[in-house]
Amino acid sequence: MRELLFITHRLPYPPNKGDKIRSWHMLQYLSRHFRVHLGCFIDDEADWQYTRQVAALCASTRFVDLRLTAARWRAVQALLSRQAMSVQYYRDASLLAWVDGLLASGKVRHALAFSGPMAQYIDGSGARHLHRVIDFVDVDSDKWRQYGDSKPWPLSQLYRRESQQLLQYERHIAQQFAAASFVSEAEAALFRLCAPMARRKTRHFNNGVDSVYFAPGACAADPYPPGTQVLVFTGAMDYWPNIDAVQWFVRHVWPALRRQFPQLLFYIVGSRPAPRVQALAKVAGVTITGAVDDIRPYLAGATLAVAPLRIARGVQNKVLEAMAMGKIVLASPQALEGIAAQPGLELLLARDEAEFIHHAARVLRAAAQPGASVDMGACARQMILQDYQWESNLQALGAMLDLKPHPVQQGTPGATASLRPVQESEAP
Repeated sequence: MRELLFITHRLPYPPNKGDKIRSWHMLQYLSRHFRVHLGCFIDDEADWQYTRQVAALCASTRFVDLRLTAARWRAVQALLSRQAMSVQYYRDASLLAWVDGLLASGKVRHALAFSGPMAQYIDGSGARHLHRVIDFVDVDSDKWRQYGDSKPWPLSQLYRRESQQLLQYERHIAQQFAAASFVSEAEAALFRLCAPMARRKTRHFNNGVDSVYFAPGACAADPYPPGTQVLVFTGAMDYWPNIDAVQWFVRHVWPALRRQFPQLLFYIVGSRPAPRVQALAKVAGVTITGAVDDIRPYLAGATLAVAPLRIARGVQNKVLEAMAMGKIVLASPQALEGIAAQPGLELLLARDEAEFIHHAARVLRAAAQPGASVDMGACARQMILQDYQWESNLQALGAMLDLKPHPVQQGTPGATASLRPVQESEAP
């Protein structure tokens, strides 16, 4: 069996946020076709307990403790040079030494870097003999541009600088590697505009959803007070786009809905809620849960799942998971980037606060009518079964790594699922 080096910026387990969901399914897929050598950082102390489960899929592993103080200092030092802070943040001599030692054996012929900054470990002369693929996932440089547009000075200037430096780095890596992958055709199209010299190498493969785990009726428990209507937002709540989304929603949409539906509740479900998120619990009808053991009951019991993101790149797993459970999703255009759903048929699209209020009120009024929400929810799940299955979508990654395609039964739910401690998800 051929050998492959897989470098990730975070332990690909448990699959409880967007990047870890994608990297975990990639690791499962790769382990069936290669002897995988995994090198990664661990940025959450709680993740050390999962290293044995990850190592079971690998020929060898190197886990590096990401010490935040040192990583932030490296990022600050990048300001003194023409380098991207993101790249310096993930620079580690011990991981580089492990990679160099592994490559020196001559057995590894393929390499896959997950997220742009990790490409630095296979960018040197010692790795040029490899068949190298980079999964950028998102166009991170554009995300930093969006941060710059939404923050006051001096942060705006800092973030715009990072956007420019990171784009130069992304262009360099894309030119050097055999293929550059993204999470959606929309992300790939944007990168082709940003890096036209690498347009022929730029590809994508969609995320998937474990549609057995995320299925209507998959859980019976209801965490909400009996007889209530609930709007739910899910995601890692220390992530700035999520923080911004719920703040905007509570400030601009929630008061009008609460006036029309005095008993309506809004649940914000996700780990590590930032102080700005916790402060929203003071608003009547708003509940902040923090981390939960199982996110599915919160989706299943909600009348409507909302995704009012204003800053976003890539694909929002929160949207895919709610759709897989047959729920109506009300989302902003940013939250729908990269998701090939038809507004009005498979979900609802709201471009501003007036449209959020209008669509949410219409769904809430219709919720008591039998069948009013079933059709859209059923269409949403059917789209997931057709277009967002991991086993079939990962074939595109295999092609980038020169694997021969093999037939996959379309719509086979849960084809790569094995371990599912999913709590909440987010696209980073």
